[in-house]
Amino acid sequence: MSELTVRADVFKAASLTGADMDDLCYATEEAIKDGIGFQWLAAPAREVLEAYWKGVMLVPERQLFLARLDGTVVGALQLVKPGAHKQTTAFAVRLEGHFVAPFARGHGLAKSLLQLAEEEAIIAGFSVIRCDVRETQTRAIEIYESSGFVRWGLLPKYEQIDGRYVAGHFFYKELTHVWL
Repeated sequence: MSELTVRADVFKAASLTGADMDDLCYATEEAIKDGIGFQWLAAPAREVLEAYWKGVMLVPERQLFLARLDGTVVGALQLVKPGAHKQTTAFAVRLEGHFVAPFARGHGLAKSLLQLAEEEAIIAGFSVIRCDVRETQTRAIEIYESSGFVRWGLLPKYEQIDGRYVAGHFFYKELTHVWL
């Protein structure tokens, strides 16, 4: 009896091929259905998602990191650098759009994306990384806390879903080392 081998990897995206775009949009749709959101309540039309991801690739301050499982893009994370006009916060980067599609979880990809983004931020000379997440995303909160992020604040009215406010948690981490 042979064992099944799963190939899981993460990488910095220089471009998006047609297949990668299709995979990324599908993974995004599934994540939105699962409640991750991207501030959408329902998955938008495919053209809207494609335009969103194409836009991410065009912004010089954004770096897109992707996760693959058996060759298929199943997750992403954006590292957002401060613009030149943000002189007082030039030391810090933000994480946005960090997700792994529900069907691809359990392979360590979310944490691997986070580690790769942190390494990239350190190499680029940043000393702090920031992020925020809604309270319903308990696994994301666990990942950030287990990765050394400090929860510094709570916003009770972070988002509104189906007429109900959902709180948001704010995190930061001082970047003093490279992951081993």
